Amino acid sequence: MENQIKELTILLTKCWEEVASLKEQNQQHELQITAMKQTFQLFSNSINEIIHALNQLEATESEHYQIALSRSEYLNNAIANLKYEFFAPNFNTTDFFYPHIEDSFITIDKIIKERKSIARFGDGEFGIMMNVNRQKFQKYNAHLSVRLQEVIHCEHPNLLIGIANNYGDLQQYTEQAARGIRMYMTDEVRRAHQMFLDSTRTYYDAYMSRPYVLYKDNQTDAPQKRFEHLQQIWQDRDIIFIEGALSRLGVGNNLFDNARSIKRILAPATDSFDKYNDILEAALQYASYDTLFLLAVGPTATVLAHDLCLNGYQAVDIGHVDIEYEWFLQGNGNRCPVKTKYNNEFVGGDIVDSIDDPTYTAQILCSFA
Repeated sequence: MENQIKELTILLTKCWEEVASLKEQNQQHELQITAMKQTFQLFSNSINEIIHALNQLEATESEHYQIALSRSEYLNNAIANLKYEFFAPNFNTTDFFYPHIEDSFITIDKIIKERKSIARFGDGEFGIMMNVNRQKFQKYNAHLSVRLQEVIHCEHPNLLIGIANNYGDLQQYTEQAARGIRMYMTDEVRRAHQMFLDSTRTYYDAYMSRPYVLYKDNQTDAPQKRFEHLQQIWQDRDIIFIEGALSRLGVGNNLFDNARSIKRILAPATDSFDKYNDILEAALQYASYDTLFLLAVGPTATVLAHDLCLNGYQAVDIGHVDIEYEWFLQGNGNRCPVKTKYNNEFVGGDIVDSIDDPTYTAQILCSFA
């Protein structure tokens, strides 16, 4: 009887261990099934967005990339991009490259709390490094291409490198924004980007200065909070804008009203890199030890952020933030004309009305326009 009890105990123990093992496997399978359901839901959402976009899309000029789109062209690009949207962000292999990009909140917080500078790279900057013209306001320049490549590989501790979060899931963006990204992020472009990027490096969100028009939540209070967070960068700071001659950052709105003071160096509205040495020399001449430079001169700003940072100043490539704020004030969730400010993303945006603003004029330190 004792031997039978021992054998039964051993048998029951083995059975219990097997049951426990099967239960654990079942739990793992349930987690896998849940993850698969979530992934397929994401995949389904992406498909639905593409179908909806196709139904709306006409062969007309794209507002963002200034190219004629056809349904078949968009469908081919969208399908090709789906594999990256589907597997992001935890499938980083040689076939599916996802650079590590900290989100906008972390990016802005580092600029505020640690006084970091940021140089941002978008399609225009990558285009110049790839010897391609993508922006009408800055033609290809071989020296600019070399400088941009120098900047993107810079590892100065006070300089953040910003790249656009376009490589994986696009669920946070509007259909229009996702459509533009899918048209741009071809396999060829991804391979070119990968040549310049480091899979072991942390990058920061180049869209930190674009809080409004790209995002699905642009009709909620989220953009207001993002703008308020951005405004902390220049809270009670002495600012020098380096901007295109027709950009007029903050003129006619209250975006920069919390700054201590504002001065301006005006660059040419187009091809500002042609005057790069003059612009940098003026910046260093007029800066004081605690000056904050806010830069809005296209790819030239990317190089300026690097050079001013290495000279000991905080420089933030702020790009389209003012025009985004103007769109936010309009409140319809779309790009729209701003008659007194240069806007490269809108047809006719290079035709700008003159202004008569004594405060703005008094802020101008010098002009190379």
